[in-house]
Amino acid sequence: MFNRFRKQNAVSAGTPEFIVAGLGNPEGKYTLTRHNSGFLCVDMLAQKYGFKIDRLKFKSLICDTVINGHRCIVMKPQTFMNNSGEAVRDCAEFYKIKPENIIVIFDDISLDIGKLRIRRKGSDGGHNGIKSIIYHLNSDNFPRVKIGVGKKPDPDYDLAAWVLSKFTEPELKTLEPALEKACDAAVLLMDGECDKAMNLYNG
Repeated sequence: MFNRFRKQNAVSAGTPEFIVAGLGNPEGKYTLTRHNSGFLCVDMLAQKYGFKIDRLKFKSLICDTVINGHRCIVMKPQTFMNNSGEAVRDCAEFYKIKPENIIVIFDDISLDIGKLRIRRKGSDGGHNGIKSIIYHLNSDNFPRVKIGVGKKPDPDYDLAAWVLSKFTEPELKTLEPALEKACDAAVLLMDGECDKAMNLYNG
């Protein structure tokens, strides 16, 4: 899906200061489903900055890397979506990373495909992955990048069936530039530029 981008990168000394967690479900059958937009985004981030998310730790696939001068743990929890908080908590406790330095990237059915919404903090908005993270961190004070995956076709459509449905080819073409912007937004959040990220990318 993404085959360009620059290469980086060596890990700097010191302790990681950020977690970048892309949410999704493990197993290949979920790869291009709407609920795996967070995984797709951090995969793109890995390609952009030349690292691999392939080490198993904290119930996740992780990479300890440097992005734009910031040492961070980029992670794809392998707990399945509803227990994402277990993985994020274990990593945060190990490295003593505070919630405001945990950037979570995930799908949002209230946004059209291709739209983003960046927030400093907030409620779970009915998203079970975020609900789990709030519960296990005992805090909702973490920034998040929401990736639009489109509304249900009709109100009676089963929510689980919708978020576990695969993107169509035209949808993927719309999604890809949004994932690039979501990567850029995550870097701005690490830079402390939340207002700039919101002004640039909130759709």
